[in-house]
Amino acid sequence: MSRAPAPQSRFGIAEWYGQPLLQLSPAKRQQQARIALQGATTTLPCPFKPGSSACHKPGGVCSLQRYALAPDGQLGRPKGDPVIICPTRFEEESLLVRWLAEIVGFDANAVRVAREVPFMQDAHTGKPAGKIDLVVAQILRNAPRWFGLEIQAVYFSGPGMKSQFAVLRDHQAGRLPFPDDVRRPDWRSSSAKRLMPQLQIKVPTLRRWGSKLAVAVDRPFFAALGGPSATPSQDLDDGDVIWLVPKLVRSARKRYRLARGHWEVLTLEQSIDKLRAAHAMPREAFENALRAKLGPVPDESLRGVQNTLWQ
Repeated sequence: MSRAPAPQSRFGIAEWYGQPLLQLSPAKRQQQARIALQGATTTLPCPFKPGSSACHKPGGVCSLQRYALAPDGQLGRPKGDPVIICPTRFEEESLLVRWLAEIVGFDANAVRVAREVPFMQDAHTGKPAGKIDLVVAQILRNAPRWFGLEIQAVYFSGPGMKSQFAVLRDHQAGRLPFPDDVRRPDWRSSSAKRLMPQLQIKVPTLRRWGSKLAVAVDRPFFAALGGPSATPSQDLDDGDVIWLVPKLVRSARKRYRLARGHWEVLTLEQSIDKLRAAHAMPREAFENALRAKLGPVPDESLRGVQNTLWQ
């Protein structure tokens, strides 16, 4: 049997406890790997939280990066943008809040922000049953003008990161090892399964209240949804959802920093179409796939015999 060809690239850690993996010393990598393998929150500070409070994410991975496989089998060059997998990574220097405030015309000196504001309540108990991540507001004559802001990082599919942490814990020096397993950003779960229901629930209510919802996703996520519209609108009257698409860029110190990127306004319906990112296949293609999978109905009379054989 011939072996499958070796992968030419894989996703691995880009930022770890707020630090670029490629800039960490072997001793620092080993220290962080030991902490990550404990599987709990730590006292290591998160540089992206206000006040540099402790990282709350088990494992401490902020973003993933696709890396090429080097000729010697070790970690090669980064390919493309890092993909943010921790929502706190979006909070660097309050960039999103300031960006949204500027878009909607708030006075920069009068902007206020509230976190995890209750939005829905349980029909039976009356207790909060859903929240808006952030609300950006400005008080005018004792009446607030405000916009919701939802932040969506990307989930990843594949095995957990523990095996990779173990590799980095045991790695002494020299070139970094190539990622030990296949892990990929799960755009589908992050968009259609997670973000789309949030918009379907929240946007109609905010629309009735005369406000809008802003949604922040990073550039790779937005690209996976089709990228910018052919003729993007930046007129707030043209839609219900303000899409903010920041990007991670390399700074002079070879660290990543969050930077403004693309933004546009879409209706709820346009946003749902973008998030769905899938359409029903043609009937002929569906039935061809169906034929390949059809099999006989299991004979229940044999089930007891089969179970006995396995005991």
